[in-house]
Amino acid sequence: MVQRAVRPETERGAMAAERLSMRQIREILRQKWTLGRSHREVAQHLGAGLGTVSGVERRARAAGLDWPQVEALGDEVLEARLYGPPTPPTHHRPAPDCAALHAERRKPSVTLELLHLEYLDLEGTGG
Repeated sequence: MVQRAVRPETERGAMAAERLSMRQIREILRQKWTLGRSHREVAQHLGAGLGTVSGVERRARAAGLDWPQVEALGDEVLEARLYGPPTPPTHHRPAPDCAALHAERRKPSVTLELLHLEYLDLEGTGG
């Protein structure tokens, strides 16, 4: 019987993934455009997901980039071309009062779902 190594939660996708470094993005594009490797070969070689390789190439093509342009661009400019300028959050939701939540939760027939719905109503998001 072959045993598989169990990967921690962060590797299984339970948490949001961090954006690739510019070095990894450049390497994906180099392997795709100069070496002519398939998405699968690039993904396997770099230890990235197939969707990640596809997404990076799709963003680069949508930005009208080719390999000579990618080589010439600085990291900040390349990131801006691929991902656009960072957008500030438009709505800052205040953090819930945990002490009040615990006190409310002790009351009979009060569920966490009910408290969450009340919170959404108070914040005007409507759930």
